[in-house]
Amino acid sequence: MRIKFEQLPRHLQKQTAPLYTLFGNEPLLILEAADLIRTHAHQQGYTERELFTVDHHFDWSDLLNAGNHLSLFGDRKIMDIRIPSGKPGKEGGKTIEAYCGALPPDTLTLITLPRIDKQGQATKWFKALESASVLIPVYAVERDQLPGWIGQRLGQQQQKADADTLQFLADKVEGNLLAAHQEIKKLTLLYPGGHLTFDQVKDVVLNVARYDVYQLSEAMISADTPRYARILTGLRGEGTAPLLILATLAEQIRQLIFIRKGLDQGQSAAQLLQAARVWGDRQRIVMAAAKRISFQSLTQGLSCAAKIDRVIKGVAQGDAWDELLQLGLRFTIHEYWHSRQMTDS
Repeated sequence: MRIKFEQLPRHLQKQTAPLYTLFGNEPLLILEAADLIRTHAHQQGYTERELFTVDHHFDWSDLLNAGNHLSLFGDRKIMDIRIPSGKPGKEGGKTIEAYCGALPPDTLTLITLPRIDKQGQATKWFKALESASVLIPVYAVERDQLPGWIGQRLGQQQQKADADTLQFLADKVEGNLLAAHQEIKKLTLLYPGGHLTFDQVKDVVLNVARYDVYQLSEAMISADTPRYARILTGLRGEGTAPLLILATLAEQIRQLIFIRKGLDQGQSAAQLLQAARVWGDRQRIVMAAAKRISFQSLTQGLSCAAKIDRVIKGVAQGDAWDELLQLGLRFTIHEYWHSRQMTDS
């Protein structure tokens, strides 16, 4: 029987199956599902637990022997079987088939697997699991569902945030629910229950390190030369990869190109900001930069970024850190004085 991850709590309220199989590519949700099953089993009197982690040296006969071995005290037990590779091999496959055909009494078995492709799900051993167990596929939360997932998790700790703030947080942790979980837990430690502001969430998410590439990007488009140079020096001192810095700055330039092009075509500023996924106070900074910096200067900046990429990869001459400094100065000093001259004239 297959059930969705979301259906597991209700299922456990109604019954306790002798065999559960978890498989998928989302470590956090796999862990939470396994904890939920083990906690429920313990409440039902399964007080003993045996853990088996399958590797190349695993003896499958140990699994069958443990299943046939009754507890000295007559207690129920949990058999926790983990197969990280998702490939039990020929002997393992046959053992799983035999185990599913004769599940041990007074035992709850929990098998954990990674994502299994269609070919793997067509094997005899997986078909045996599908027939004998409650099968629970656990996959990553889709991008468009992530803000809602974060909001739900905040609600569980009596906190909430508006849609823009949830989207901002989702963008920062996209593809990593474990990181999202950690950031959400930090919020409950730092702030009481109730409404969280965008600034509160931004401070928690971005202030992981003293110096941050997003702060560098902000300094660049804000024409704050001293801050840009200071943060870049700090990032270099902390050992931040130049390629990561370049990727962040280049993405910021592309974002400005998109907005500037839209403005030149008469599109709405609000719609452009939303399409570019710019949220909170950052909207003011980004829009000011898009209006101030010419389209030509932005495209030239992107060309410079491409050159720096070649320098970092060793196919062009130059010092990557000096080139990164010059890239930032193009938009801090040069564009600042250009805008002043336009204003004075």
